[in-house]
Amino acid sequence: MHISKAISSTIFLTLMVNETCGFSFENIPTRREFWSACTIAATTIIAPTNSNAAAQESLDIETFLRTGIDTGGGMTVSSQAGKSRPQTGVVFRDGSDVSQDRSGAVAAEILVGTKKDPQPVLVSFVAPWKLEKGSVFDVECRDGRTGEGAFLAVTQNTQGKSLQSLPNSFFLERLFDPTGRFSFYGPPTDIKVKSSRMQGDNYRRIELTFSSLSQSTNAEIPRRAVVVATIPAGTENAVMLVGSASASRWKVAEPAVLQTVESFRAVPAPKSGLKIRAKDRSNSLVF
Repeated sequence: MHISKAISSTIFLTLMVNETCGFSFENIPTRREFWSACTIAATTIIAPTNSNAAAQESLDIETFLRTGIDTGGGMTVSSQAGKSRPQTGVVFRDGSDVSQDRSGAVAAEILVGTKKDPQPVLVSFVAPWKLEKGSVFDVECRDGRTGEGAFLAVTQNTQGKSLQSLPNSFFLERLFDPTGRFSFYGPPTDIKVKSSRMQGDNYRRIELTFSSLSQSTNAEIPRRAVVVATIPAGTENAVMLVGSASASRWKVAEPAVLQTVESFRAVPAPKSGLKIRAKDRSNSLVF
């Protein structure tokens, strides 16, 4: 069941005026596992194909690492076969789906917490890029021409710590572990936090740089990212929106990336009589 356009708009407006929050589920590897994971399963995130485009059979690795663009074609069913979805920590609530309206407003309902006590959260943001669809995507908007985009992620349990007291590494662990969104061909290198600060009482903003390694030449491809995180009231997981672009395009991409992450909202979903359970996504995380 998809969220209707009317409901999506209502959710988005509600989120924009309420306090925010965030969450996550499965245990994730530690950084020590980075260097033992030299070869990992990878998911290629690119723009949807046109209906008459030929199926993608190969990936131009160097171009993809440099720009974030797969020049081999659009992500079709055949190109997704055998690829694992990056682990972002996002779990959808059964009976809901991600939606994007004509204004670019994205809305989704996710679950955080534990298997015994799942808690629904409504998330939203506004992006100038198209919402990606398919079994290998969670919540992600992306420009297939330029490689700019934003995706949703959920951290592990905060153990009762406040958003302000958590170390930067707590948030980055989800993004840079061997199965993370930025680890297509191995762990990113030269990860540096440029700034980390609170925005009001409920949001934290982290700006960082890192480099992706070329599988064939070991060349380092610089990239910049901005993370906005929040812990929804009554939960113990942080929900994050991560916007990024290649360093070579950052000057042009920065306004759109910042506008997108600053529009991010995550709040507890209204109580209802419906059963709270995870959406079955076949080979994805289910609790």
